[in-house]
Amino acid sequence: MTLVRYSYPSFRSLTPFGSSVRSPWSGLESEIDRLFESALGDFGGTASNRFPVDLYEDKDNTHVRAELPGVARDDINVEMVDDYLTISATRKAPAADGKGEESFSFSRSVSIPSEVQTDKVSASYENGVLTVTLPKREETKPKKISVAVK
Repeated sequence: MTLVRYSYPSFRSLTPFGSSVRSPWSGLESEIDRLFESALGDFGGTASNRFPVDLYEDKDNTHVRAELPGVARDDINVEMVDDYLTISATRKAPAADGKGEESFSFSRSVSIPSEVQTDKVSASYENGVLTVTLPKREETKPKKISVAVK
């Protein structure tokens, strides 16, 4: 298993050596997001309603893992649009005054490599951890080539 990217909303994401960059603008986009988050802080509302995600891959799949403790399975929404995976969730808690309920919404979008089979994406939620499995297309998986002796 190879860690592709650890992404935390208030820190800069680093790309490991050996990984390919999809677009020359992807780094600039995340850098601009980071600058706005640090400049706006909680005033913009972005830092307080986002959550960290882990991206890692193995030979056959790319995985996105998000810890969402206290969130009911029915309050999680996972969508793939173009090359972005969006995870949104709502956590419900008793109101501070003891009357009624308060809800807190969280959302996170992650760019996904183009070699993913979007029609075979699956998600599971167990013990507060959401895992989205993104299978790689066959033509992008590594293939072993045998060397013949002459």
